[in-house]
Formats: sequence, C-alpha cells, structure tokens
Amino acid sequence: MNSRRLSLPTMVSFGIGQAAEGFKNQAFNVFLLFYYQQVVGIPGSLAGLALAIALIFDAISDPAAGVISDRFNSRWGRRHPFMFVSAFPLVLTFVALFNPPDGLSQWFSFLWLTSFAVLVRGSLTFFYVPHLSLGADMARDYHQRSTLFALSSVFAITAMAIVSFVGYRYFFPTTELFSPGTLNPEAYRGFSIFFAAAMFLVIMLCCLGTASEIPHLRKSNSVRPFTAQNITGDFVAVFKNSSFRLIFFGMLLTTFTIAIEAVFNPFMGVHFWGLPTETLAFVSLGTLVGLWIGLPLAPIITRKFDKKKALVIPAVFVMVNANAALVLRLLDVDWFPDNESPWIFWIYFSRYLLQAICLPVILASFNSMFADIADEVELETGERHEGVIFSARSFANKTSGALGAIVGGVALDLIQFPSGAVAGTVDPDVIWWLGVIEGPATTLLSFCGILFYLRYRIDGKRHREIVEEIAAMRNAQTS
Repeated sequence: MNSRRLSLPTMVSFGIGQAAEGFKNQAFNVFLLFYYQQVVGIPGSLAGLALAIALIFDAISDPAAGVISDRFNSRWGRRHPFMFVSAFPLVLTFVALFNPPDGLSQWFSFLWLTSFAVLVRGSLTFFYVPHLSLGADMARDYHQRSTLFALSSVFAITAMAIVSFVGYRYFFPTTELFSPGTLNPEAYRGFSIFFAAAMFLVIMLCCLGTASEIPHLRKSNSVRPFTAQNITGDFVAVFKNSSFRLIFFGMLLTTFTIAIEAVFNPFMGVHFWGLPTETLAFVSLGTLVGLWIGLPLAPIITRKFDKKKALVIPAVFVMVNANAALVLRLLDVDWFPDNESPWIFWIYFSRYLLQAICLPVILASFNSMFADIADEVELETGERHEGVIFSARSFANKTSGALGAIVGGVALDLIQFPSGAVAGTVDPDVIWWLGVIEGPATTLLSFCGILFYLRYRIDGKRHREIVEEIAAMRNAQTS
C-alpha cells in the first residue's frame, strides 16, 4: 500500500480546519446554555432539552454526511466540496443562534434555540465528518496519522481556549451592572459575529491548504447503488468490526460524562471557585501553554507506548487531576485554601495546564485508532468506509452528548440553581451539589469507558499485517 507522507504545510492546513469545531464547541459548551438559562431566562431543563434535540438531529445528519462523502466522486475529490460549502450556512445560523429577537416568550425562545442549534450543528457536520475522513485518507503511515491528528486536536483545543479567553476578557468583563459579565445580553452579538467569522476563515484555509492532495486521494470504490439498504449495510459492516465496537461504546460513556461536566463548567469557575470572568480568561492561557507542550510529546509517546496505552494512561491522569482539588474542597479539608486565597487561581490554572498537556496525546491516539480501524474494515469488506466510521464516531459523541445535556440541565433544576445568579449569592448547599455532580459523580462513568479501551487490539505490528494483506488483495484484484 502507498505510504506517501504529507508535507508540513498540508498537515498544518488540515489541523487549522479542526479549529472550526473548537470554536463552535466552546461557544456551545461554555456560553450557550448559560446564555439561554441565565440571560434569556428559560429553565435549565428546557435549555438542555433544546440542545439535546439539536444533537439528535445532528446525529442523524452525521451518517448521511459520512456515507455521501464516502461514495461521492468529483474533480475536487470526495470531501472538499462538502467542506467548502458548509461554511456559508454555518456562519449565518451561528450568529442567529446568539441573537434571538427581543420579547420572545419562554416557549418561542425554546423553539429559537432548538431550531438554530439544529442548523448550526447540521452545517458543521458537512465540514466535520468529511474533514476527519480526509485525514484518514491523506495520512497512510501508521505513525504520521498520530502526528496529523495530534496537530488537528491542538488546533481544536487552542480554538476552544481562544473562545474562553477572548470571550471572558473582551466580550464579558465584570462590571458594576453585570457580575459575572456573562449576564450582559448585548455582548453576545459581537461575540457571535467574531467567532462566526473565525470559523469561516479556518474552513477556507483548510480547504485551500489541502487541495494539493486531491489528486493523490483514493476515489470511491463502491459499485453498489446509493440506497437505504446499502447505506444500512455500510454501517452494519463497520459495526461488525470488534475494534470499532470497543472504541465506539467507550466513547459513548466518556462523552456522556464530558457533556454533563460541560453544562456545569461555566457555573463552577464563578460560583464554586469564586473566580471573576477576567481571571477565568487567563486560565485559558494555561490550556494554550499545555497544548503546545503536549503537541511534540504525542508522536513520541504513541511510538514508545503504542496507541492504546497512549490513550489510557493520560486519560486516567486527567481524571485524577480534575478531581483532586475538587474533592478536597467538597470534604472541607482544613488545610485546603478558601476562595479568598490567591492559591485558588494557581490551583485552578494548574488543573487546566496539566490536562492540556495530556490532551494532544489522548486525542491523537483516539482519532488515529479510528483511522487504523478504517484499514481493518477495508480488509474485511473490500471497501473504504472512512466517512461511515467517522460519522459513527461523531454519532457516539452527539448521542451521548444529547443525553448529557438533558441530564445536566435537569440536574441544575434539581439542585435549584437560581436564574440570573449574582456571584457570591448562591446557597452553599447548592454550590456543594454543583461540585459533586461536576466531579466525582460523573468520573465513575469515565472509568467504565476506560475498560472498553483496554480491550482494543490493533497495535503497530497488527497494522503492518493489515496493510500488507490489503496490498496483496488489491494486487490480486488488478491481476
């Protein structure tokens, strides 16, 4: 099999494209539910339901994007046309999402949130799924795949950190009228326009920067007609692969956990740890520093430990790191500093710095494992199914994310977290339950996901065997 290696500019262009997902994800995870629950004034359970409905629609569009781009052939390749076109509706719907008309009733606000969240996610799907599939198609070398997906993961998380830093620092500073600054309704207009433009820019750079690879990409080798039965058959073929099932169900559990934590995260910094929004902006810099420390470590660690250990060991460390300070505060340990201490900022900063160092290794291993599975599926079926595999990966993210958004929104209502809460005014018992749910309660599920990853079996040796068998199969077909 051709093991053609990618140039650095091509890899950087591919990675930049992943920033579009990072911008959107952080805007949704940190600001969107907070905006509709705290500023617009709809209940947390209703806001969570709206986001869950959007995720469900998105989970349906993912398989469509994957199968269509797998089977599509054009002079611009299988993936690039969808990636390019997706940018235009994405920009328009993202701005509309954060700018509902004034005076809407609670239910019309719910419908506005649901409708435009669906449209934003659907637009991004037709970039995101073909983009990930393009990475698996471009990078054929076992180890270069880890480097490519590490780079794209760093760009995605860098984009997320930029959203938090720019958002908290420049759009939502604390004022006498708005404490925290995220209660300021007018600031969301500029925020949405700024990051819509950023998403458009990175998508265009990605499409243009990877266009030189189009002549070298595989064409669709499927001769079966595009029917519902054949689409279903493609997914059945992928799910028959044991390696895929292990990663898929492990992801369901870990993503469910992350989705619940994402709902609680914007409340934790302000209300649990007592940090103003300006300080939270600088915590994002810790994430940026950690990411770029972790990036060169990703290919080194995946070569030394192979991909399964490179996923599991840092993932366990991240879970311990995320819970250590939280549990000490929940247990009210005497020597642990209170929120007035300057040490709180550095504890919170270090938590995100250490987590960010691990993330490039985790995400590079994870996405690269899916790319290796695509080779194993080709050996089993005789057809390339990157789009199906990465759309199913996205489906796992979004289905469990939908459930997590519902559970997180309902949990806010169950602990009776007040709407429009000013920093320092929330009942301490409510704050305590906020920490329990965001930390120890959800981490148990993440450990269950780790058990699935431990059973994964494709290592470097097995992948070389797969590549050799595919090459022999193709040679036999040509003869």
